[in-house]
Amino acid sequence: MLRIAICDDDKEAVLSHKKIVETCLAENKSAGEIAVYTVSDNLLYDITEDHFFYDLILLDIEMPGNSGMEAAEKIKPFLPNVKIIFITSHIEFAIDAFELSIFRYVPKQDIHNRLPAAIRDAVKLIGLEEGKAYRIQTSSRLEKIPYKEIYYIERDGKNASIFAARGVSKVRKSLQQVYKELDAEEFIYIDRGCIVNMIHIMQIKEGMAVLKNGVSLPISRTHLQEVKIQINHYWGTHI
Repeated sequence: MLRIAICDDDKEAVLSHKKIVETCLAENKSAGEIAVYTVSDNLLYDITEDHFFYDLILLDIEMPGNSGMEAAEKIKPFLPNVKIIFITSHIEFAIDAFELSIFRYVPKQDIHNRLPAAIRDAVKLIGLEEGKAYRIQTSSRLEKIPYKEIYYIERDGKNASIFAARGVSKVRKSLQQVYKELDAEEFIYIDRGCIVNMIHIMQIKEGMAVLKNGVSLPISRTHLQEVKIQINHYWGTHI
């Protein structure tokens, strides 16, 4: 489910933008939760203090308190992958918007034509980028790791270490807890302390699972036969 925020100090504009978002989601057959704000500081507080997560944010640039530009700059460290659509009546702001890696700039003068297109494009891109993702909530940010990027997960004391394409992320949960939360058939135990993503296994050789990234992981004797069966079954139903 997509989480979308709309922030504009004009209450009528917020309601108008919300209707457009709802229409776009319905057309795209996408489920979404929409939060509305008329004060940018409230949006910032929810994200930076209460760690609210949003996939897409519609921001008016000219607002009292923190402007849309200032809000976007403060939001990005907490939600680096969020898509932000700027709405403004001043075209000169568009140049600065590109520096902030803003998804789209929509002029108020043509909002009814341009905003629906921007929302539809953002929803499609989010869908393509996301797929399934594992979320790690920390005190400072929410991290999302796409399943397809996860190579394997190891028990690390009271933590679980997730080895992915972007690096290693630790979560203070048991390996069994993480496995249950993943809830995906491509993840299998090869040892009591290690879960592997089958899509990255190149071969089983001499009791080792050889992954696409060059890493070889030992498979326990008690798991070896079951691992082979699961791999054959998985690829047999997906190829």
